[in-house]
Amino acid sequence: MIPKVGRHSILLFITALVLLSGCSGPALTDYAERGPKLIPAQFFTGELTARGVVKDISGEVIRTFDADISASWDSAGVGTLDEVFRFDEGEVQTRAWTLTPSDTADSYRAEAGDVVEPGTMRWSGNTIHMNYVLRVAYGDGTLDVRMDDWMYLATPDTLINQTTMSKWGIDVGEIVLVIQKR
Repeated sequence: MIPKVGRHSILLFITALVLLSGCSGPALTDYAERGPKLIPAQFFTGELTARGVVKDISGEVIRTFDADISASWDSAGVGTLDEVFRFDEGEVQTRAWTLTPSDTADSYRAEAGDVVEPGTMRWSGNTIHMNYVLRVAYGDGTLDVRMDDWMYLATPDTLINQTTMSKWGIDVGEIVLVIQKR
């Protein structure tokens, strides 16, 4: 028989292990050898379309949307992604991303008007990872939500994007979309 204090310690240890294992996730370098090779300046060029869903904390789809993206790059290697989102209930949102090359060859500084904490877009193999804070409308005000974007190039013309939304370190929703070159 395990003494009561011993059982409590074992239970705490097992709980801590479960919680810690839930915090780990893939590293961008895990995708280094995966193809097709994703180069943002090549994929995000010209006209693209997107279709997706927004899920709440329980995983229920609460909104659907489609989007048009117009992407271009200047001679200094700075990218602009002009996005127009149309949601199923009629709301229209726009976002203009500016992707500025950073000090490393595989990353950009990613900024937009409603992004209150700019992120870094990094890529390896067939995958892009971005992490930033987005200001979203909420009730009569706004709410700042951390966005953890993972994008995977499935074919040379199709990218799958999965975004986890969190507040205070707690997941509050998810966005899943497919972006296709026209």
